Amino acid sequence: MKAELDFNCDLGEGCGDDAAIIPLISSASIACGGHAGDADTMRATVALCLQHGVAIGAHPSLPDREHFGRRDLPVTPTETRAFVSRQIEALATIASDQGTRLRHVKPHGALYNMSVRRDDIADAIAQATASFDTALVLVGLPGSALLSAGSRAGLRTAAEAFADRSYESDGSLTPRQVAGAVLSTPAQVAERVVRMVRDGEVAARDGSVLSLRADTICVHGDTPAAARLAAAVRTALEAAGIELKAL
Repeated sequence: MKAELDFNCDLGEGCGDDAAIIPLISSASIACGGHAGDADTMRATVALCLQHGVAIGAHPSLPDREHFGRRDLPVTPTETRAFVSRQIEALATIASDQGTRLRHVKPHGALYNMSVRRDDIADAIAQATASFDTALVLVGLPGSALLSAGSRAGLRTAAEAFADRSYESDGSLTPRQVAGAVLSTPAQVAERVVRMVRDGEVAARDGSVLSLRADTICVHGDTPAAARLAAAVRTALEAAGIELKAL
């Protein structure tokens, strides 16, 4: 069992209770203009993170605010590298103005899912990240093309598990349009997170058991009752003797 673990949440998206969530986590992935967020929300979210000692990272996405970055778009690797770079730089500039720096990069929504299976998109994200700062940690799904691309680009990588999302038998996330894809019962979510960390496994939607590596655990900021989920997860991890520590 891991003795320490990062606990992250996607924030600055204008649809969650960031002020209640931030004191409960160790890292925040902040929307930086692609699917949500603008200079004001980035500035306010960074300030909240600094107030509570929470590490910050960029949460770049496809440029698709209308669909919250959760619809696939026909983007090229060149286009992907360009918009990921712009979004990382936008948040990094605001962070620098407040005397801090980015710790990690984690794609959002459809871009995250594309980076699981597409080497070209994964390489574009990794190259954009490495060209900005090779000290950044690249966060992605275990076994994904993104983590392999990050390693090729000379980046440290972190495997992410999801507290509030169902898994398919192949290790992918259940599509959001499928019933039960998003989990919002605090006790259920906390129990499965402890199992992920303690036993290195999670039950898939069909009942099969998947082996799972987790360097960081995520609760989505837009999941219903996300603050209650985050509180339950933090309490359960601490009760299991797992120290929360940023990447």
